[in-house]
Amino acid sequence: MADITVPHDTSDPLSRRVAIRPTPAGLHAVRSGDPWLYDGSISTADPVDLPAGSVAIIFDGRRVAGVGLWDPASPIQVKVLHSGGPLNVNRQLWIDRLVAAKTRRGKLVDDPLTTAWRWVHGENDQLPGLVLDRYEETLVIKLYSDAWYPHLDDVVAAAQEVLPSTTIVLRCARRVTPPAGAPIDGDVLVGLMTDGNVTYLERGLTMTADVRRGNKTGTFLDQRDNRSLVGAASEGARVLDVFTATGGFALAAAAGGARSVHMVDISQPALEVAKANIARNRNVGHVRRCEVTAQQGDAFEVMESLAAAGERFDVVIVDPPSFAQNEKSIPRALSSYRRLARAGLRLTTDGGLLVQASCSSRITIEDVAREMKTASREARRPFTEIRRTGHAIDHPVGFARGAYLKALYAAVAASV
Repeated sequence: MADITVPHDTSDPLSRRVAIRPTPAGLHAVRSGDPWLYDGSISTADPVDLPAGSVAIIFDGRRVAGVGLWDPASPIQVKVLHSGGPLNVNRQLWIDRLVAAKTRRGKLVDDPLTTAWRWVHGENDQLPGLVLDRYEETLVIKLYSDAWYPHLDDVVAAAQEVLPSTTIVLRCARRVTPPAGAPIDGDVLVGLMTDGNVTYLERGLTMTADVRRGNKTGTFLDQRDNRSLVGAASEGARVLDVFTATGGFALAAAAGGARSVHMVDISQPALEVAKANIARNRNVGHVRRCEVTAQQGDAFEVMESLAAAGERFDVVIVDPPSFAQNEKSIPRALSSYRRLARAGLRLTTDGGLLVQASCSSRITIEDVAREMKTASREARRPFTEIRRTGHAIDHPVGFARGAYLKALYAAVAASV
């Protein structure tokens, strides 16, 4: 077989090619469908000085083993789009992948009671480093890699062809560095928008997200199913919602018939958003009758203070941010989960429900369960595990490390 010629830099970003020759371990990863090819798994890259977003051709000898996007400043230097042979990287590819992702969401796309959902879940939808979230008629594109900037116009055009939006907003992860003159985080790419607030429905409840400045793309869409489960368990309950953020769990609990909900978050602006989301739904009978209070402060300190004061709740939700940002942080993260579980168990009434969630991909559900068992012995509060939950339909898991979200539901028994 003749050698495949890899053209060097041209004015067209889609014509820029980097020839990648991976290490044996890197080649095995590509063949296995791993969407991440790390710098340490690359033997050579030629030419090495092409900009992010250039097309990376991964070779196995003379054969093409895969194709991806070049991201030289990242530890994950190739975002793999395809393994097993050549691939044309062009607008039609983005159209095809967006259509497949939309189809994968099934009936959620057309559900009139839920009008915010994740359209593209990065690597898990074969578009590594790219997230698309849909809020009503507004689309939010979030870049987690510099490699997407040269393709941004084509992605926007493809999205408009598959599911037109009146407004498209760009969000960028902290690690992303926009090229000179390119759109930056919070910029409006299509349409007009001033303050960034978008109103949408979740299971019939009205919520608002700031898609230009809020967390993630505006809110945390991934916990939708868990919020419904909490709502179903909250009738007549006193509920504690820790790390409340925009108040999704608190609102679901109130709508489910909770007697009272106490929200805790370190961010006062987040609590104001949460209170506003509750207020928007006061027309709902259960929400109108629910007593809602809020407390600004460090979650660990607030929980331990409430427990020391003898406070008890029928339902306790603990949904912290990711504690394990890298391998070195795992021991400290596990200690944090154990501390939260210990306080949560102390705060839950006999026969009450404790929901312990984690969004750290490096922490498994087994890790969460183990730390809860240790916390149970320390707090002398036994529990029975009721269920474990994972990802919703719009947050599919396409590879092992793509599974980040998990929650453990525990029925707490009397102290021993």
